[in-house]
Amino acid sequence: MVCRDSVLQGESLVNTQPDLAPLVRKLRERLGLTQEKFAAKLGVTFPTINRWENGKAKPSPLALQQVKELLQEMGKDGAGLLKKFFPEDQ
Repeated sequence: MVCRDSVLQGESLVNTQPDLAPLVRKLRERLGLTQEKFAAKLGVTFPTINRWENGKAKPSPLALQQVKELLQEMGKDGAGLLKKFFPEDQ
């Protein structure tokens, strides 16, 4: 469950991440999901995932928090991406 404080922290994460496209794409690929299935997992639309991966838009603070939580749930497999894209948590 994502709490309000996590979402507020996510706002600063969005603002400090210059390019989230590689994060979204690599996470989706590591999970073995299509853009459609990844979108459903995050509760967004396929075009939204496509725009994120192509750098046309950035994830909202809530979506970014969900991405971070997915990486944490992956354990060792998500550790490298966590370290690269969320260094303040390391």
